[in-house]
Amino acid sequence: MSSIRFLMLGGFLGAGKTTTISRLARHYQSQGHKVGIVTNDQATDLVDTNSLRAQGFDVGEVPGACFCCNFNKLTETVGELNESARPDIVLAEPVGSCTDLVATVVRPLQQLFSATFDVAPYAVLLKPSHGGRILRGDARGGFSPQASYIFKKQLEEADLIVINRIDELPADEAEALASLLATQYPAAPVLRMSARTGAGFDALVELLAQRGQFGRRVMDVDYDTYAIGEAELGWLNMSLSASARQPMALDELLLDIISRLQDSLAAIDAETAHLKAIGMADGAYGVANLVSSFSQPELSLPSRALVTQAQLVVNARVATAPETLTDHVERAVQAACAARGAAPTFQQTQSFRPGRPVPTHRILEPIA
Repeated sequence: MSSIRFLMLGGFLGAGKTTTISRLARHYQSQGHKVGIVTNDQATDLVDTNSLRAQGFDVGEVPGACFCCNFNKLTETVGELNESARPDIVLAEPVGSCTDLVATVVRPLQQLFSATFDVAPYAVLLKPSHGGRILRGDARGGFSPQASYIFKKQLEEADLIVINRIDELPADEAEALASLLATQYPAAPVLRMSARTGAGFDALVELLAQRGQFGRRVMDVDYDTYAIGEAELGWLNMSLSASARQPMALDELLLDIISRLQDSLAAIDAETAHLKAIGMADGAYGVANLVSSFSQPELSLPSRALVTQAQLVVNARVATAPETLTDHVERAVQAACAARGAAPTFQQTQSFRPGRPVPTHRILEPIA
């Protein structure tokens, strides 16, 4: 039996991993491959899982901890994908605040499951909105030095770095980012891509198809700094339903929730790592998100639907206390619903700070 091609795509919160994975999955399916996807989060009710499933993909989820701290669940979830239709390719999306994934995921797969998995080069997406500020060392990069440490470590271990969202960047800014990366991370090739438009996508596919000596970057990680950086973020996953007497535009509701959150969080100077909301109703689905406090809310997947009832999931990763984040999200949802004569029914809210990462495996020795 041939091995499964395992392709993990890293990058900070809001880098565009889900959009890229969706495009990769469609590409590989068009080539006749069976594709499975594994998403990952610190809690259940993940927008990305709902979004990818709504697009028709076979998706397994590893909730409750990152891949590195729940490695056995990762391999178990891939096995569950096998039960329905064994995939040729598995696309894995780790938690956006995680690093040290070569030592804790790539190398354990290479050493312990070499007969099962053929591990692809590890690509890391760069989020320009925060990335430029952090790489330049701006006094106001958006996050603490500890959170910026995670961002930089993600780039350090990459086999290749992908500057995403180039459709949103002036050419001179994209060139400046590429120059910074070439100086600070000279060992990794740098690509420029827009997962949304497909620009530069073929080059990514070509590099991911390579086979050879990948996952060999030995990286020292200060887990105390890493833990502080993750704990800076308030983490919220919320599920709810919204009901209205008159039809309402689902996309406008989602954008309104995200916009109200942007304004209220900015008022307390709480930096946004990522806000995302999905609405689902009668086979229609839409997704709105915000990738930083100084970006604009966007409708990444429009539903173009008028609905009277919808199921919503909101994910928020913001540098503030979990209880503060919960209050802001609840008020934004209530106000956006009230503006449309709708009533929300809150079903489940998980809000916390991520705990200290404790990997199942950590292999620092290169594969022989």
